[in-house]
Amino acid sequence: MGGPAVTPIDDSWRQKASGIVYESWLMSGQHRYRYISGRKTEVDDYPSCNLLVRKSVMDELGGFDTKFWPGEDTKLCLDITHKLKKRIVYDPAVLVSHHRRKIYLAHLKQISSYGLHRGYFVKKYPETSLRLSYFLPSVFVLGLVLGGVLSMLNPWLKTVYLSCLGLYLLLAFISSLSKELQLIFPVFFAIIFSHITYGIFFLKGLLSGRLSEGK
Repeated sequence: MGGPAVTPIDDSWRQKASGIVYESWLMSGQHRYRYISGRKTEVDDYPSCNLLVRKSVMDELGGFDTKFWPGEDTKLCLDITHKLKKRIVYDPAVLVSHHRRKIYLAHLKQISSYGLHRGYFVKKYPETSLRLSYFLPSVFVLGLVLGGVLSMLNPWLKTVYLSCLGLYLLLAFISSLSKELQLIFPVFFAIIFSHITYGIFFLKGLLSGRLSEGK
């Protein structure tokens, strides 16, 4: 069983900004329920920061059998749901406070690790990692670069490129809106940097022949 890991109210403003990034629909999409309360449902991949597993299940699996970090929880959940054919239930009542990394460097370092491992897991654990949502930041990065190059070759392509970029920036701004007005622009830039960082490192993991295990 798992539940949301929410940002503590006494975290610093830089930690709160990181939390808002994860909570935003533009950043986490269908996985927002990991950071805010969602509806009770069944899941097949869940972060270990708020995951309760029966001791008998852990004993049967022999505990964590990988040193990937982050990503040890992905392998564990895969074994639970596919090897043992058991269910993992998300319940919003199972709530913990989870301190965030401070923006920008610590936050982006964490994002890069998530992207790197998820990209590699697309090949190693495709059952739960080969999903369109994980590819979208990389599509954004490729579109940002290739679109920028192509826009210099054709006025029509330039109009389309700038329109798409403007729409993205508008959505990023809307996602940044918060009751704490001083956090809006820090979060705005953090969302953009997070997408770019995740997208680049996801591609790196996807193209890696082998990813070392361990912290």
